[in-house]
Amino acid sequence: MNQTDVQHLSPAAAAPAVPSATRVAIISANWHDDIVHQARDSAIRRLVELGADAANIQTFELPGAFEIPLLAKKLAESGQFDAVIACALIVNGGIYRHEFVTTAVIDGLMRAQLDSGVPVFSVALTPLNFHDHDDHHDYFFHHFVKKGEEAANACAHTLAEHARTNALLAGAQTPQVTA
Repeated sequence: MNQTDVQHLSPAAAAPAVPSATRVAIISANWHDDIVHQARDSAIRRLVELGADAANIQTFELPGAFEIPLLAKKLAESGQFDAVIACALIVNGGIYRHEFVTTAVIDGLMRAQLDSGVPVFSVALTPLNFHDHDDHHDYFFHHFVKKGEEAANACAHTLAEHARTNALLAGAQTPQVTA
């Protein structure tokens, strides 16, 4: 999802409506929560704009990004959610390299979706050189709003495509074998 630039999608690729019964879990890391919550909140707003019932969107908070994949897997496997969105800002904290955490989080989220069959979306961003000063803070504060909207749009597209594929596969005829 993070590789998709929705500005370059054709008008026909506008986000489809989300059925009101769609159940979405949004997990947020609390490290730099003032920035990360911008993605969470904008994803919720966008999902509701697309038709989701706000009551069917549940939020979960964890200390950091590293903890997100396990909860994403648990929520995806619960059968109670149609999609999971994970939000985090992963920075180089000086104790260990942020690339290690980023790889663990992204690999864990991918494994959660592949193991459960439930789409899992990442708004786990890793700036190259984040410094907690006003310029970087303001940039990422606004950037996470955009990324949350993009995650909601990707969620809508993916759920619609899965529904279409499921309907197609359910209607597929099994070839008759004749003796």
